[in-house]
Amino acid sequence: MERRVHLAACGVYGRHGWAGFSIEAVARDAGVGKASIYLRWSDKKPLLVDALVTTLIGVDDVDTGSLRGDLITLARHHVGHYVGDLKDAALRMTTEAPLTPELRPTWEIWRESQVRAARATVRRGIARGELAADASVTLLLDTLFGAALMHALVTPDALALRNTSDIDEYATTLADFVLAAASLPAGVDRLT
Repeated sequence: MERRVHLAACGVYGRHGWAGFSIEAVARDAGVGKASIYLRWSDKKPLLVDALVTTLIGVDDVDTGSLRGDLITLARHHVGHYVGDLKDAALRMTTEAPLTPELRPTWEIWRESQVRAARATVRRGIARGELAADASVTLLLDTLFGAALMHALVTPDALALRNTSDIDEYATTLADFVLAAASLPAGVDRLT
């Protein structure tokens, strides 16, 4: 039942945002009674936070043994949330949660932990010699995650990623592109 409620909560939040989020709507979408939800969650905030953290959030410190593998894993995780049934909830979480007083503290804690984990991943790659010591960790990660978000925001439905193999292919291409750009020596025209 908990997974069904989590998915329903993400769906309701994705469609209606915080203002339209209610336990009644989640119960209806999950096909469970409100009383069952209230036995587990005291109100809508802990329900939504639990659903988002359990369903959408969860990239820990990735270490596949290579920076390329790590970046593919990170890209796959982020791109995967912008595909399918969870897309609207992921987009809302990214854009609305930082602006919603009830959700902002949780968002800030999550964001900080994700940034620390992603930065540690890239720093490990630099320490292994896979990138130059002066490579910009921030620019690399901004490019990787920004591309995933922009792809979700602007790609027409006819060209949208549809399945696991599409996500894997895009994540690999994105990671390879970011690594190639980050590996160019300073002064090289990176746009040609």
